[in-house]
Amino acid sequence: MKTIDQDVKTERFQKVYLLYGEENYLKQQYKNKLKQALAKPGDTMNLSCYEGKSCNPLEMIDVAETMPFFSDRRLIVAQDSGFFKNGCEELAKYLPEMPETTCMIFVESQVDKRGKMYKAVKNTGHAAEFGAQKEPLLIRWILGRLKRENRKITQPVMQLFLSKTGTDMGNIDRELEKLLCYTMGREVITQADVEAVCTKQTENQIFEMIGAIGRREQKRALSLYYDLLALREPPMKILYLINRQFRILSHLKSMEHLGMDEKTMAQKAGILPFAVKRTLQQAAAFSSRELRGALEEGAALETDSKTGKLNDQIAVELFIVKYTEK
Repeated sequence: MKTIDQDVKTERFQKVYLLYGEENYLKQQYKNKLKQALAKPGDTMNLSCYEGKSCNPLEMIDVAETMPFFSDRRLIVAQDSGFFKNGCEELAKYLPEMPETTCMIFVESQVDKRGKMYKAVKNTGHAAEFGAQKEPLLIRWILGRLKRENRKITQPVMQLFLSKTGTDMGNIDRELEKLLCYTMGREVITQADVEAVCTKQTENQIFEMIGAIGRREQKRALSLYYDLLALREPPMKILYLINRQFRILSHLKSMEHLGMDEKTMAQKAGILPFAVKRTLQQAAAFSSRELRGALEEGAALETDSKTGKLNDQIAVELFIVKYTEK
């Protein structure tokens, strides 16, 4: 990110940029920052945008070879091309030879760092990874937004807000906008405001579901599952998130036995520090043997679903029923 900020500030741009990683909000922000710096507003002659299956490498090369029209550069933006996962021999060979009058921006969800495309960008331009942001940075970002709107929030209310939104900055941005509109005319944002406005994320419902499983509350766990289905969440995604949560529980339980502090546990488990205590409380409902069994069962059910041996919706139900038996 610092490299892109510096390039924009000095107006000394690389020939190609790759923006990748799980934090989609930041990827889009930096894509737009580069577009605004490299292309004049309304200049459709020198800007070409491609997305998904429309990303034709030969067509992109033809456009890249065309001299810009009354401009210093021609800009090509490709979103989710798949070239960095599946490969693209033509572009991998072409990028080092691309004229200085052309700049390409790739915005990708999945990247194989061993692939020729990734190596070509690293050698020719700049690859920037946008991963999930850590809690202190998220809090500074939120506080900055609130300060510009002349709003205040206490630390406990901030933690409640983050517990509902998760770490995805796009979701935080949407929920914060709702919160600002809801509290229009008031300076301080309260716990009641957050509870009234902020939508629970799928991950939070999964957390509640695992809690219900730990308490052997079968009816409650199944009810939460059916709520997620009603929200059109795919069963396989739900099963993946259940498996992920059990991995976190198992990891935290092992680290607790080793006497690690909460900050270290949060870093190693990939969760926010404020969530460690409540996650450890959830882990206490399961023995280490039960956690290992749940992970094995979840992996087996996922395989059976993918291979067609078992209906995916029933697979999740079987998991819940098995682990809520008293």
